[in-house]
This record gives sequence, C-alpha cells and structure tokens, in this order.
Amino acid sequence: MASSHTVLMRLVASAYSIAQKAGMIVRHVIAEGDLGIVEKTSATDLQTKADRLVQMSICSSLARKFPKLTIIGEELVVWVDPLDGTKEYTEGLLDNVTVLIGIAYEGKAIAGIINQPYYNYQAGPDAVLGRTIWGVLGLGAFGFQLKEVPAGKHIITTTRSHSNKLVIDCVTAMNPDDVLRVGGAGNKIIQLIEGKASAYVYASPGCKKWDTCAPEVILHAVGGKLTDIHGNALQYNKEVKHMNSAGVLATLRNYDYYASRVPESVKQALVP
Repeated sequence: MASSHTVLMRLVASAYSIAQKAGMIVRHVIAEGDLGIVEKTSATDLQTKADRLVQMSICSSLARKFPKLTIIGEELVVWVDPLDGTKEYTEGLLDNVTVLIGIAYEGKAIAGIINQPYYNYQAGPDAVLGRTIWGVLGLGAFGFQLKEVPAGKHIITTTRSHSNKLVIDCVTAMNPDDVLRVGGAGNKIIQLIEGKASAYVYASPGCKKWDTCAPEVILHAVGGKLTDIHGNALQYNKEVKHMNSAGVLATLRNYDYYASRVPESVKQALVP
C-alpha cells in the first residue's frame, strides 16, 4: 500500500508539471495565430493544433516516466483531456478553456489536475497568465480559494454549445435564479468551487470520462458531489465506455435538493 501511495504522488507531481507545460502550449498556439481547426464529428465538435500538441506532450511525458501506466499495483488509469472547451477556445472565450488530467484507481477518481492556461487574462497585458488546481482524495484540493454561492440562491451552470430539450427541461425544473451557459466541464466545476454557481446540470450524453475525472476529484476533495443524472457514481476503469451517457449532476452543497428535482422524463430518456 505504501508503494502505491508513493507511485500516486509521483504521478500527481508529474501531472502537475505536465499540465503547466500544456497551458504554455495552449497559449503559444493562440499567439501564433493558426489554430489548425478541424471538425471531428460536427461543427460543434472541434479539434485544434493545441489539442493535438498537448495530447502528444502529455502522453509522451507520462509514457517516459510511467511506461506501465494503466497497470500499477492493481489498476491505476489516467484520463486526459488536452483541451477542454475547444469550441470556446476557437471563439476567443479563453476563460472557458482547461487542460484536464484525472487519475483513477480501481474505477474511482482519486486525483486530478486542472490547468487554466488563460486564468487572469482579463487583468491586462502585464498579467501573469495561468494557474494549476490540483487535488487528491483524502488530502485536499489546492490552487484556488474555496467560495460558496450565497445561501438560498440557485445558480445553474450548463452547456453553452450542446443544449437540447432534455437539458432545458432539467435546468428549468431546478427553478434557478440564474443560468450560466459556458463551455468546458472543468470550467463548470471551477464555477462551483469558486461560488459562481451552485449546480452543474448536463442532462444529455456527450460529456466523456476525460471531461469529468479530474474535476470530480477537485469537487469531492472539498465536500462536493458529482454523479450522473440518476445519482450513480461515475466509473473510470480502463474497460468502461468513454461516454457519460446518463449526463452529469454536480454540486458543492445541497446535492439532494437538485437531485430531487430531476424530472422523471429526463431520467427515463438517459440510460446509464
């Protein structure tokens, strides 16, 4: 067990360093002026040069340091999203963009790193850009100041570019005071832990395991909760399907309130 803990902390330290380098690559691609955009499956499912370079950098760096990455001890798996919020990246909504590295053990998300390449970008030309948030279950989460939405306020954060009737129906059922439509799963979880939103509601397939693994750890490490729309914990073992087919429901506090308001019609439409 001590050996497993040592490997985990080595992996977290390496992922933290790699995430910071990835943030620099993301900023460099924007500065070059050629995003190299291609459509993967649709006009809202994009890939850029930054996606490709960051993916290559993360995978090659981890492969060098951990050549047997998917099987260490029993099962330690890394889920990587090289550029979460790609569509927003191509549209200049840079505060939506994150790099995500999540670490799971025996199917459970246990450590996560989120790099925000353009954190602080609105502070002026001399601002220091970027920050890295990280967390380990049982240890805590670091790199940010935890805040909460004022008591009694119900602010929902949800998808900006992948909305549909199920999403709208579920968000409306929450009786929100406000709805924030933004890109990136990592960005939405950061909104929860920094007091900008009280629940992340995504009642639709589309979000993947590499979108949720790292953010889930950060949220759970500070007392929050992330599940699918049915309330099931997400699984991250290497054989699991990549799609979170039953959506995502996440809160920092008051999870039961939001879970109780998910319409039955939405639950019936989303199969785990």
